[in-house]
Amino acid sequence: MKKWYLVAAALAFSASVTAATPWQKVKEPVPGAPQSIGGFSNGCIIGAQPLELQGEGYQVMRSQQLRYFGHPDLLSFIDRLTTETQANGLGNVLVGDMGMPAGGRFATGHASHQSGLDVDIWLQLPNSRWSDTQLKNPKAIDLVSDDGKRVVESLWQPQVGELIKLAASDRDVTRIFVNPAIKQKLCQTAGTDRTWLRKVRPWFGHRAHMHVRLRCPADSRECEEQAAIPVGDGCGAELTSWLEAPAKLPNAKPKDPVIPEPPAACKALIVNNFKAE
Repeated sequence: MKKWYLVAAALAFSASVTAATPWQKVKEPVPGAPQSIGGFSNGCIIGAQPLELQGEGYQVMRSQQLRYFGHPDLLSFIDRLTTETQANGLGNVLVGDMGMPAGGRFATGHASHQSGLDVDIWLQLPNSRWSDTQLKNPKAIDLVSDDGKRVVESLWQPQVGELIKLAASDRDVTRIFVNPAIKQKLCQTAGTDRTWLRKVRPWFGHRAHMHVRLRCPADSRECEEQAAIPVGDGCGAELTSWLEAPAKLPNAKPKDPVIPEPPAACKALIVNNFKAE
């Protein structure tokens, strides 16, 4: 099956999952030693911590959605990244969705972000801090051309490439998802230091942000890692196959989604700690 049909099916799945989930009713983290449980797209978290909304070198957007929780390792990564962006004078980092207080499945917006190890970081670096109004209703900058084949050069900032490189070079990061056109731009401008490019993976969407994913914490025994990424910088045939996909995906009729059974430990959290309204 062609890759773009798989993408269309995934988009249809995402669009069809709109009913509220029990996880959205959880307003506080589950107490206990931090534990990421299950997979990135089918899991939960004990002992999640909230990211400070206004930190040195960064701001959290759309805090009213309560999606700024994560494993302490994720908070530490954000601290390391923003310390480096400040040291390099790159601008203010805009932090998007992390996870909900107990992790778990979103009704809309994400299939992953469930185990407290994912964060969306916008690919713009304002020189000044945003107002509360801007943070509650942020305006994304679409960096990709309408045909999906290239970045819009007038919107691209070299600082964005530096931001992605800093994130990909972090010891705990295993994957960063960006639009194929953005990956192509990074391949073209990386120079001789290309080892970090391996972690940057092309994926549909992601035209205005990067999705950063950490490895499973060493003490989270029920956390499920993804398969290892291929060797090489990812700038060859794989990237070409993404860029050759049609600009407009085939119409896909949404079907009732098949939502996987959550891990037993995650089901127990909902049953034992929270009551449905």
